[in-house]
Amino acid sequence: MKRIRRLFQSIHFKIPIQIIIILLIAFQFVGVYFVNQYESRTLKNYQDQIDTQVEFLVNNVTPILEERLSETDERARLTQVIDTFSNSNLTRIQIINTKDGIIASNNALDQSEALAKTNDNNVREALVSQRSSKFSEYDVNNKRHTYTTIKPILSQSNNTVVGAVRVTANMNRVYEQTQSVMSVFIQSAVIAIVGSFILALVLSQGLTMPIENMRQQALRISEGIYNYPAKIFGNDELGELAKTLNELSVKVKDSQELIESERQRLDGILRYMTDGVIATDRRGNVLLVNERALQLLGIDQQSAIGISIIRLLRLKDQYTLTDLLGDDREILMDWVDHGEYSILKGEFSVIRRETGFVTGVVCVLTDVTEQEKTEQERRDFVSNVSHELRTPLTSIKSYTEALREGAWQDEVIAPQFLNVIQLETDRMMRMIGNLLDLSKIHEGQYKLNLEYIDFKRMVSHILDRFEFMLEQNPDQKKFKLKRDFTSREIYLEIDQDRVTQVIDNILNNAIKYSPDGGVIVVKIEDSHSHVHLSIKDQGLGIPQKDIPHLFQRFYRVDKARSREQGGTGLGLAISKEIIELHGGKIWATSVEGKGSTFGFDLPYLQMDFDDEGWDD
Repeated sequence: MKRIRRLFQSIHFKIPIQIIIILLIAFQFVGVYFVNQYESRTLKNYQDQIDTQVEFLVNNVTPILEERLSETDERARLTQVIDTFSNSNLTRIQIINTKDGIIASNNALDQSEALAKTNDNNVREALVSQRSSKFSEYDVNNKRHTYTTIKPILSQSNNTVVGAVRVTANMNRVYEQTQSVMSVFIQSAVIAIVGSFILALVLSQGLTMPIENMRQQALRISEGIYNYPAKIFGNDELGELAKTLNELSVKVKDSQELIESERQRLDGILRYMTDGVIATDRRGNVLLVNERALQLLGIDQQSAIGISIIRLLRLKDQYTLTDLLGDDREILMDWVDHGEYSILKGEFSVIRRETGFVTGVVCVLTDVTEQEKTEQERRDFVSNVSHELRTPLTSIKSYTEALREGAWQDEVIAPQFLNVIQLETDRMMRMIGNLLDLSKIHEGQYKLNLEYIDFKRMVSHILDRFEFMLEQNPDQKKFKLKRDFTSREIYLEIDQDRVTQVIDNILNNAIKYSPDGGVIVVKIEDSHSHVHLSIKDQGLGIPQKDIPHLFQRFYRVDKARSREQGGTGLGLAISKEIIELHGGKIWATSVEGKGSTFGFDLPYLQMDFDDEGWDD
């Protein structure tokens, strides 16, 4: 059905139809004109022929009427003349005297009635005024066309009316002849139209074939097929159109390849860029969103396409689309997805045409969680450093002012003040040194001096040093160091000074927060791939909420007590960095009221060493 409909809608069919319509209109006008002219001329010729016969009839009847014959002889002679003129065309011939009486006729009805009179007013007018009359009639009942002519008979001697002739002729044959001619004309027209239609179909193919070929080429272009150029059938307008279409195909192919290349490049950029990209239409509905944006928002593409960007970014309560269509805007958004908190920065730009018409909005999403965290840490660091430096500087300033005001003359107070100034200065120097070490570690400039060390012997030397310090200072807090070492010989490739610094930091903290007379257990264990060192005290312990933050810079559980004991708040932070530089891990556990355990794990590769080659 579709093919039939397409056939009737095609130019190949429309051209012949248009030609047929033109021919039909032409044949209609020509036919009407031709038939009318033929009919009128045929009728006129026929009527002229009848008029001529009537004239001959009058000439033959006039002498008979002038002879004054008896009624019987006159009728007989007139009947003889009428019979001479009677034929199939002249259906009724009447000779009428001056008294309206029909004295002779070829009509049986007129012959049966002697001296029948006519009631035709045209006959009376001819007898009275000597005027001839002619008229045509159509008998509906008999379906017959007739032509009647009435002519007065004038005396040849004195030109007076001696009678009249009334002749009626049958014109059906004339009309039948006209109908026959019209039928022949119609048949000829039908044959001509059919022939013209067939010829037009054949000839129009020369026009429609190039058009169909170009249509197929256009369809191939629309489908992205450019390898089949349109066939050129000639150098006429259609040929030029085919050439233009082929040139267009080449340009479209080049443009398509360029667009596809740019699209692939854009897809690659959008797919692998670290920022999320969202593009909308002028109504703010999302048209495009890259993988990074989907990851940042925690959604899939199907749920993002088509919805409002205000709704997608959860900005409905703070912003409207009009706000985003203004100047370029930057918005920070707190984003929570499946319990994970992040901070997203959205940079919005409006897409405009050259006319200024807004066609959409582009939003670039960036995860600034780490940046904001780093910025906050920087602010906290500056604040903590300022606070940590302010306390010793305040003490130094206070004691210095006291000395300037005369305390330096007091032999008892002056040394005490100077000792405090010295302690606070040392604490600031340690803090600055620690900060420099942390800075070098973060910048990758902190280098380890690695060497193979007997780890158990190194730890024993450190513990011996602390026990010696305890013996030399009997006034200090009493504590006991307990060793719990593995029996296996352990050799590690480490920076001895830095690892010693870590153990010193942990031991100092254990001593500070242990009660007087407490026991500090130093334990060394080994596994297949790691060595574990732990230092356990019997102090008050650390709340569980503080344990994850112990190795952060300037973090203190008991800030006042830590400062009183000269802590910088950086020891554990540096220890963590040093252990991680060795590929290890530092950790802490604690039970409030029972004490804390700090330790670290270092990578361990079992090796055999000759004790004779070890340098103490």
